[in-house]
Amino acid sequence: MKRVILVTGANGTLGLAIARAFLENHPQDVVWLGTHSRDDDARALASTQPDRCHALTLDVTCPESWLAAVRHIVAASGPVDVLVNNAGTHEDALLATMPPSAWERVRATNLDGVFHGCQAVLPDMVARRQGRIINVASLSALLPPAGQANYAAAKAGVLALTRSLAKEVARLQITINAICPGYIETNALAAMDPDARKAAIARIPMRRFGQPHEVAAAVTFLASPAASYITGAVLKIDGGIL
Repeated sequence: MKRVILVTGANGTLGLAIARAFLENHPQDVVWLGTHSRDDDARALASTQPDRCHALTLDVTCPESWLAAVRHIVAASGPVDVLVNNAGTHEDALLATMPPSAWERVRATNLDGVFHGCQAVLPDMVARRQGRIINVASLSALLPPAGQANYAAAKAGVLALTRSLAKEVARLQITINAICPGYIETNALAAMDPDARKAAIARIPMRRFGQPHEVAAAVTFLASPAASYITGAVLKIDGGIL
């Protein structure tokens, strides 16, 4: 069965891994890659399967951008069946010295973006009484570190939004779930200081960082018919830290 899937933040390591998992495991899926400031890797992936994978510009902080993107997708491929709210950013700083602009930018991308995305796709999902939304939060939402008050608060808000919305649309057979990745091998961790990396791995019971494909596997499962009775769930993918 054909599904139309939209993955935001699709130029990053995790977004690309999620998109590839849908493309590789579900040959009928059509995957749209939402990107904002950078789109080179997303467009490269789209060029490998131009009939099934497409990149489009999407500013997740802007409701009008969401509505335009969803209209474009619906016209080209049909209503969105699966939304993966993966776009995120962080600007770490101690709260006492954190610029208000850093608080606002991180909240806008990580929390407001999820809100706008859900609002943009829900009308069609409600009309068809089907749909899947997977929100990518973070282990920081459950185990907030020092220096990430903005990021941790935004991601914790994503979890609350997920649980509340799940209850609102459960009777319509629409599922809303969240995942909380811990340390995952992405570009964001590539520049980590070797000593900091060693210390981080020592805190993980599995003694390794996770791989993007392991997160992608959880997302594709939550989007599948096999997960039809799972909603409002928060799945941590952290090697046992919490």
